[in-house]
Amino acid sequence: MNSLKRYLGLVWMALAALAGWYLLISQALPKFSSPLPEDRIPALIYAFILTPLIVGGLGLFGWYAWKREYDTE
Repeated sequence: MNSLKRYLGLVWMALAALAGWYLLISQALPKFSSPLPEDRIPALIYAFILTPLIVGGLGLFGWYAWKREYDTE
């Protein structure tokens, strides 16, 4: 079970990278290029608030799982 937790850490880190790519490329950049001023606030929220929180949280969780911090004796 501990080896499964370790390899799922890689899955979480990959999900962190995919989530960051999705938020920036698919959500924030189209809103930044939109001519409407009401699209700027969601773009800023996606780019500077949600992306670091989501990527940091998933990446840190995956890193700790990969480094066997969650192993049981």
